[in-house]
Amino acid sequence: MQEKFAILKTHFGYMGFRPGQEEVIDALLSGQDVLAIMPTGAGKSLCYQIPALLLDGLTVVISPLISLMKDQVNALHDAGIPAAFLNSSLSSGEYAETISRAVREEYKILYIAPERLQRGLPSALTEARHIAMVVIDEAHCVSQWGHDFRPSYLQITEFIRQLAPRPVAAAFTATATGKVREDIIRILNLQEPFTLTTGFNRENLYFEVQKPRDKYTALMDCLKTRRDKSGIIYCSTRKTVDEICQTLASRGFASIRYHAGLEDEERRRNQDDFIYDRKTIMVATNAFGMGIDKSNVAFVIHYNMPKNIESYYQEAGRAGRDGSPADCILLYSPQDVRINTFLITNSQEEEEDRDEALIAHNLELLKAMTFYATTSDCLRSRLLGYFGETAPNYCGRCSNCNTVFKTTDITIPAQKIVSCVYRLERTGRKFGKTMVINILRGSKNEKIRSFALDRLTTYGIMADMDAHRVRTILDYLVDQQYLAVAGDEYPVVGLTERSREVIFDKKPLSMMLPQETKRSAPLDLPEEDAFAAPEAGRGSRAVRSGRPAGRGTGSIGDSTINSAAPDYAAAEGLLEKLRELRARLAQEKRVPAYIIFSDASLRDMCRKMPETSEQFLDVSGVGSLKMEKYGDAFTAVIREWKRRL
Repeated sequence: MQEKFAILKTHFGYMGFRPGQEEVIDALLSGQDVLAIMPTGAGKSLCYQIPALLLDGLTVVISPLISLMKDQVNALHDAGIPAAFLNSSLSSGEYAETISRAVREEYKILYIAPERLQRGLPSALTEARHIAMVVIDEAHCVSQWGHDFRPSYLQITEFIRQLAPRPVAAAFTATATGKVREDIIRILNLQEPFTLTTGFNRENLYFEVQKPRDKYTALMDCLKTRRDKSGIIYCSTRKTVDEICQTLASRGFASIRYHAGLEDEERRRNQDDFIYDRKTIMVATNAFGMGIDKSNVAFVIHYNMPKNIESYYQEAGRAGRDGSPADCILLYSPQDVRINTFLITNSQEEEEDRDEALIAHNLELLKAMTFYATTSDCLRSRLLGYFGETAPNYCGRCSNCNTVFKTTDITIPAQKIVSCVYRLERTGRKFGKTMVINILRGSKNEKIRSFALDRLTTYGIMADMDAHRVRTILDYLVDQQYLAVAGDEYPVVGLTERSREVIFDKKPLSMMLPQETKRSAPLDLPEEDAFAAPEAGRGSRAVRSGRPAGRGTGSIGDSTINSAAPDYAAAEGLLEKLRELRARLAQEKRVPAYIIFSDASLRDMCRKMPETSEQFLDVSGVGSLKMEKYGDAFTAVIREWKRRL
């Protein structure tokens, strides 16, 4: 279907789809329900906006936040797409006018808050317009096992059931463990959905954990080099938000605050000041951020540790939406664990209403978050592993890899591991990774004794090495094909042609490993294997992209990036000129600057230096409609810049 490519270029300015986008679009156009787990900035919105233009009827998007609806509608209008929203920000007259225009088929996309589903859509609309598709954004909110359960989302299933004929249903979220995915499918009653996960790795994000003696001093050190950049500081309590915001303002930082204790008007004003770049630093609780489509957030600092990895990943992921390098920094202290433990165990006021299973579940999530904050392993590997995604043990783009990793000689440990597998095969047996590690570390479990594996010469020869470190080296040997893993249901470790290089040729081997340190955890933590990453639902058709989010060859929908990371340092002055022009246009249109163009698009202009309309169309994020609106103004600035060089 060529129409989808025409819409992609004309309205959104891209020549090709990011991995997973086209599959979701095709599934929706074929009438199939969809569950898509795509990280922040990976292009979820485009996955339903293109089908909405091609399907015969109205698309209803259920979205949790007024700010998100406003941003999406502004962006769609700027791209020449008719859309509107229904929420509490509208007066009764505006609400009636929106319904009237929707009945007259003036909109293809209508955003609605989940709280309004109790009233349903007016019959005048549902009788006049065919509802072709219902989109559920932030779908994890439907599950109490997720990190942001919202009871209003439970109204969605009944809303869809009342529509005849039943529309296609599409659920989107940035984070969902296996249990939450199952809940989304079950509660929303998705019919044999096409299930997709595009991968959680975003290479443009730098992850860092600090364990400072004085958090405030550490925060100021972080901000000194980021004074002119846009960023978010997350705090666990309203009091901390107020204190930090006030202190930063007194130090000359353009800071504002956001939490549930503020008046609605102040929250709205502060949010707009941040989105429109009138203020650069937002200090907030986790009440801020869901659905904020601000592409130029350069850093997210967590002053306090969140309760779970899902929350952390989603909040940290609000940085670098346009693919530009961005920093995600966590300031950790054991006090964070104690505070979060208290908040979890006292979250239900009435004793008779306590859900002990839910409390226990949330404490387990807190432990996994604490593992992340206290580990010496690669932080990116920890995050990706939690969501079930395989990752190298060294990324080179996190604080652990840059400070505690070093090149380590693993020749002897590798020989021991491969020898153990060799001797097992000589006895006619093969086992999985855990059994191999248990043999090497001298475990006394019953299975080892019953198979007489404690009589092997390799039994206990790595008793002095941490089990996790043994597994890391074993995984490396498999990755480098010195060993192999075979079998689907019960995978076992076996030898390869390269195994002899290790045990007979004595080949020297080395790898990047964290320096071994004694781990001191603030909680009585179970073995780390207890937090094995959840599996994707069995039977789902998952698409897993090998390409990291944030690096693509075309479109990412919500926010956009270049196909390469250009060296635009020489054109930094031009970039500022383009930003000034963008700011003036945004002010005239009364929209956030990134609605006009993202920073990534401006950088692509600096790289390609387009002087004509035809050349301007080659810029990432420029379609024919935006070329008509803005091409003359931006190419004029570029021509003037080149003339002065």
